[in-house]
Amino acid sequence: MPHHRTTLRLAAPVAVLALALTACGGGDDESDAKTSSSPTASASEAAAEDGSAGTEAASGGEVASGESVTGKVEEEDGDVTYEITAHQVDIGTEAEAQQLVQDKEDAKGMVLAVAHVEFTHRSGPALTSSSDANDGTTIWADGARGALLIGASDDAPGCEDPYDIESWKQGESHTLCESYLIPANAKSVEVRWSEEDGEPYIWKFPGK
Repeated sequence: MPHHRTTLRLAAPVAVLALALTACGGGDDESDAKTSSSPTASASEAAAEDGSAGTEAASGGEVASGESVTGKVEEEDGDVTYEITAHQVDIGTEAEAQQLVQDKEDAKGMVLAVAHVEFTHRSGPALTSSSDANDGTTIWADGARGALLIGASDDAPGCEDPYDIESWKQGESHTLCESYLIPANAKSVEVRWSEEDGEPYIWKFPGK
């Protein structure tokens, strides 16, 4: 799923990073169209409305901690349905965030947040190329989308590089991570995942 990404003077001492600043006070047109800072229904409410049972939100909404949802991704090999769970968000320090960008002012008052999201291949073809499943993942803090850091979580403990996954068959699970800069004083952190043009599922975590 494509995202508009604006690149800001970056680089890192060890890894090459791209800081996509979608303005912590808002987002780009695409993200605004498929995400909402005030979801209208929780997972249980959505299930109740459509008469379905289970714990999955029917079309986005808040998801309880540890709860899984299902979503479809248009992969290069065909449509794949995944079971998706956001397990945790690791939050670093402002000093660590400043080491990731060339201009320390870009990370002033910011910390690195790494979302760990588990994807389980439930139906569809086995993949012969890297998955796009994690493209639907974003991190929000106090209702505003953070600034995407591409590559910052590649070596983080518990995270897998999607380019290292040579094949992905039904029943197999992988934990993919996304890294964002968020305000250091954020009280609430959200991991959001959505299908292309779909409403987001939202897992909430405490700030630092």
